[in-house]
Amino acid sequence: MKQIALVAAFTAFAGAAQAENPMVGGAPMFATKNIVENAVNSADHTTLVAAVQAAGLVETLQGEGPFTVFAPTNAAFDRLQEGTVEALLQPEAKDQLTQVLTCHVVAADAMSGAIKGMVDDDGGMHVVPTLGGCMLKATYDGDRIMLEDERGRTINVTIADVEQSNGVIHVVDRLILPAM
Repeated sequence: MKQIALVAAFTAFAGAAQAENPMVGGAPMFATKNIVENAVNSADHTTLVAAVQAAGLVETLQGEGPFTVFAPTNAAFDRLQEGTVEALLQPEAKDQLTQVLTCHVVAADAMSGAIKGMVDDDGGMHVVPTLGGCMLKATYDGDRIMLEDERGRTINVTIADVEQSNGVIHVVDRLILPAM
């Protein structure tokens, strides 16, 4: 009887923990799935998924990690100059696309609380090195986390702390671009 109660309590706890993971793009995000498995279900990230596929990064982002991915929405890609996304998705632009995408990935599992702690520890701004070699400047105001890319553009985290089996996703409103 104790075993049944324990299983029921664990199941309820696991369900409650899952309920805390925010929905993204109209889809539930499961902490037991990896970054790619969840991203393909988000209606707001179809351009990002196509870009990850074109850059050959699917296997990497399905890997063990941990990764923090600042995931731009379709609307973020739409903010680029007309024709830019189409050009980046061409095979001859794979290196450039890979660099742009890896500027959205950090080799750590950084939840928003940890990012805020690093910002506080560094006196109000924390430098975040990405896998693509970009150096982002993280700050926050209340619950809102902001990143500044190497071009001085502000990127806002619109949905934070989407737990994944291999890290975390933070949804962002703009693409992070390298200095180029």
